[in-house]
Amino acid sequence: MKAQTLKQAEQLLQDYHLCDSCLGRLFREEIKEGNNSQKGQFVKKQLHSTKKTPPNECWLCQGLIDEIPHFIDIIAETLKEYEFHTFLIGSKIDDDIQEREQALWKHLALENAEPIKMEINREIGKILEPQLGKTVDIPNPDIMAVIDTVYDIVTLQISSLFIYGRYKKLQRGIPQTKWPCQICQGKGCKKCNYTGKLYEITVEELIARNALEFTKGTDESFHGSGREDIDALMLGNGRPFILEIKNPKKRNIDLKDLEKKTNQEIKNKVEITSLRFSNRDEIVRIKAAEFKKTYRVTLEATQTLNKEKLIKVAQTLQGKLIKQLTPTRVAHRRANKIRERIIYNCTIESVEGIIARLTLETESGTYVKEFISGDNDKTQPNLSELIGIPCRVKELDVIEVKGE
Repeated sequence: MKAQTLKQAEQLLQDYHLCDSCLGRLFREEIKEGNNSQKGQFVKKQLHSTKKTPPNECWLCQGLIDEIPHFIDIIAETLKEYEFHTFLIGSKIDDDIQEREQALWKHLALENAEPIKMEINREIGKILEPQLGKTVDIPNPDIMAVIDTVYDIVTLQISSLFIYGRYKKLQRGIPQTKWPCQICQGKGCKKCNYTGKLYEITVEELIARNALEFTKGTDESFHGSGREDIDALMLGNGRPFILEIKNPKKRNIDLKDLEKKTNQEIKNKVEITSLRFSNRDEIVRIKAAEFKKTYRVTLEATQTLNKEKLIKVAQTLQGKLIKQLTPTRVAHRRANKIRERIIYNCTIESVEGIIARLTLETESGTYVKEFISGDNDKTQPNLSELIGIPCRVKELDVIEVKGE
């Protein structure tokens, strides 16, 4: 230690009763080896000081350092019912202790002293790592335990669990996600039969029910790669989604069992496949991805359709750019602007009187119903205009989501 630092330490010991840890924290830059208690002992040795201050008589921490084993026991007990791989410790320290610490640093003009909170967090983590068989992870822990050192209360901050999968919707009339009742805004009223929901069941709820049971989570969020209309089926290989489970107690769940049980219970409504664990970054990926979609459309015209003309029009639509002003049916929740989308392929499957069936491969985000009807010329060009007969979509199925 430098002579000036030793002189400062000597004056410090004369003015304050400090335990070894609180003394050692002040000199973490000058002394690299050992924990703070050992650093404090080293300082005293350099000064030939025999002065010993127990933590409970320490002017700064007033015995808080001695309570670390007690805090470890409380945290370990709180964590017993949770499954996790990584963790982090945080702490809330009495304001009086932190004020004394700040005053001492200011008095000594210290810039690099270690806060007592940092020492408590680190020392608890060092002991819990081998005790729990888990790893401290500072940037991205599964669970963070924050100990209130005044009241001996542990607050947990639990990272969400993310499960990727694909879903097929096999029944019409089921929306993808929960819609709160527009009358009561989710509180429950006579209009919604006091459920708070606009629709009785959703794809989200059907998929999440067992996942919440398996993980003992408190809530969930559903992140889909786009969404089909409520009256459309989602077929083929399914639509990518990520289910976010909040505050899970169980993480080591068997996804094959979850998939099997869920599919048994929601048979003929929704089917899930390809379950695997995911992360928050993948939500961004599937939300931003512009997957091509293939649709099977059953349309109804106002008069008998000419098959040859339909086929000829379909051929002109290969790679066609269309412009869609925000459709009337979603104008209340979408920005009013023109969206440009590509029709990659259009194939006529059958024509019977006023009914025709066709497949469409389109760019992500295409409003297929409006491409067929024209939506009062908000979509240009549109099929009704091209064949000269007003048409509407009778049934719509998504049969493939491409891109993965």
